[in-house]
Amino acid sequence: MTIMEQGGPTPEAAPDLIKETTTQTFVKDVIEESRRQPVMIDFWAPWCGPCRQLTPILEKAVRNAKGKVKLVKMNIDQHPAIPGQMGIQSIPAVIAFVNGQPADGFMGAVPESQVNAFIEKITKGVPAAGEPNLAEILAEADAVLAEGDAAQAAQIYAEVLAHDATNIAALAGLAKCYVTSGAMEQAKQTLAMVPESKRNDPAVKAVQTAIDLAEQAKSLGPVAELEQKVAANPLDHQARFDLATALNAQGNRAAATEQLLEIIKRDRKWNDDGARKQLVQFFEAWGGTDDATVEGRKRLSTILFS
Repeated sequence: MTIMEQGGPTPEAAPDLIKETTTQTFVKDVIEESRRQPVMIDFWAPWCGPCRQLTPILEKAVRNAKGKVKLVKMNIDQHPAIPGQMGIQSIPAVIAFVNGQPADGFMGAVPESQVNAFIEKITKGVPAAGEPNLAEILAEADAVLAEGDAAQAAQIYAEVLAHDATNIAALAGLAKCYVTSGAMEQAKQTLAMVPESKRNDPAVKAVQTAIDLAEQAKSLGPVAELEQKVAANPLDHQARFDLATALNAQGNRAAATEQLLEIIKRDRKWNDDGARKQLVQFFEAWGGTDDATVEGRKRLSTILFS
């Protein structure tokens, strides 16, 4: 009986992806290693016919996963303690470990399609070897944009899109960079790349709202003129509403909030609750964690429920 028939490692199997383990090395090979990426352990025995069918399917699938998952094999005849502790009563049995814990598994010689689906499930979000971690890069871009460096953030979002041209978070982030720098046409062109089915994504909707608000502000007069109108007639709610919209377009979020809250305090029902609705749009465009949003929501609640 050959090594391959026994279920041992094949010559073409990458040694760092596929290996045999023992009772003594199980913790290191499976538990500890699974904290870095998912690990599948294949319990087999030389006398097991279905094991010989499953082994090459598992190895092929693991190699095709390009480092997202590792395969560790344990001969239960030579090392019965671990499978005994885990309650393995029939083989082949495959258990996936993730973050040091058993996460999923299957029994029997399943077809290749089922093995591939299993690997896809346990490795969701895990980058292949040599691939960038897009989630980490996106988080970095978000942080840079929050610090006010739209140009640098745009470069980082573009890096993500170079690897995944349909990444919704990166498209929304890049569009937001354009909005922040006043490049509305580029922002619209970037959002146009978002599939219709993803237009309701919160990040996409937030940028679209910001664009709509900026377009709305274009038709208004200079801030100074609007301030004069409000000063001349504090009950001119339309002028105050326009002033809030213009202030928001300038990035003066606190002052924009103040003007809309003033309308709500004076006349909640004005323009079919228009001031509150506009303020909610501001919050959507700014993002739920923005300081102006957090503070504005507190003050709005105080007015509405006092």
